[in-house]
Amino acid sequence: MNWRPPRFEPHSVDALLLTHAHVDHVGYIPRLVREGFRGRIYCTPPTVELAEVLLLDAAKLQEEDADYANRKGFSKHTPALPLYTAKDVEFALRRFEPLDYGDWLELGGGVRARMHNAGHILGSAFVEVEAGGDGHARRIVFSGDVGRYNAPLHTDPSPLTACDALVIESTYGDRVHDATPLIDQIKQPFTETLSRGGTVLIPSFALARTQLVTLMLGELMDSGELPRVPVHVDSPMAIEITRIYSRYLNSGDLDQGLEDGHGKSKLLPRDVTFHRTVDESKQLNRLSGPRIIISSSGMLTGGRVLHHLRRLIPEPENLIVLVGYQAAGTRGRLLRDGAKTLRMHGQDVPVRAKVLNVEGMSAHADSNELMRWLRSGVSLPRAAFVTHGEPEASAALAKRIGGEAGVTSFTPRIGDEFDLNDVLAS
Repeated sequence: MNWRPPRFEPHSVDALLLTHAHVDHVGYIPRLVREGFRGRIYCTPPTVELAEVLLLDAAKLQEEDADYANRKGFSKHTPALPLYTAKDVEFALRRFEPLDYGDWLELGGGVRARMHNAGHILGSAFVEVEAGGDGHARRIVFSGDVGRYNAPLHTDPSPLTACDALVIESTYGDRVHDATPLIDQIKQPFTETLSRGGTVLIPSFALARTQLVTLMLGELMDSGELPRVPVHVDSPMAIEITRIYSRYLNSGDLDQGLEDGHGKSKLLPRDVTFHRTVDESKQLNRLSGPRIIISSSGMLTGGRVLHHLRRLIPEPENLIVLVGYQAAGTRGRLLRDGAKTLRMHGQDVPVRAKVLNVEGMSAHADSNELMRWLRSGVSLPRAAFVTHGEPEASAALAKRIGGEAGVTSFTPRIGDEFDLNDVLAS
């Protein structure tokens, strides 16, 4: 679908309001610019920094994957091409402008917008848009991705502002996160794997998830609840993002207490090794256990993690740990659902390693938390548009919003249009 022309004229768009830097939100921007978008892109200062890292990495991966596919001849397309290049990213980055939480942005034509902390990742926001004037203004809130309550690393989402209509995500709209403490989920399988000399591979999103994983591994090793073994972060992007997180430790965007008494970040275990270059990654891929490897991408869609996975999954002494949402159609989802083989680099690789799906580390609010956020403001929206979820999840959340909160709810599909005046008049 990314290769299809947009259903609108990109050059007709005046401004883009970006909620946060995860690739499923920011990843199409270079292509949009390539297709003709010439407006400004507004987001919080951390999102500006993070988006640059993620987009340049996305372009590099696409270029490398296309080159590898062409050399090995396993692409369906001749030649295989990247969706966009690093040059496209650099051109798009010139259009970014920072906007602090709470500051109104005048967009012209009676439209203004401001951003509020969504508690999802560093710099994440939900966007409040006011359109119209003379006492007839409508307010629409776009949730972006809503974070969790009382979770480590990131602060709670700010209360929902008063609005006529809410566009709300539903990634976990039909589920409630497992409340089982993390140590109870991982202690036995981690200890068994490491004691038999195996390797624990954690495919992890470079942004937010890797920082949460390393923070918790450090705490568990310091407390003696997990054995102290070498921990490897094999992702140049994750390394750079950790640096960005460290610069915002006291920004109010992250939890308090992430520094030790000497001003040092607690985001990393003591025995951590970074692997920046391809040669360093190849050397790591030749090391035996016991050790823990953290590498992106989190859904096993591409990147260095596939080379580690290809080596480790045929061996039963190893453990693959899934620590986040696995979208339908990804290798991570197939592995979570019990696949006996995984196709990587044109080959079907047998799955003999153990697979552990860890619950509770998601940065997405679950169904109960989404309902809590919906009710967190001074008033409820009059209409809700439930998006950003698989059909079953969106339908389940829409039903809850309508049944429990009495808010008229819709589950739009791609291409659907709504007249807000008609919706609010009904």
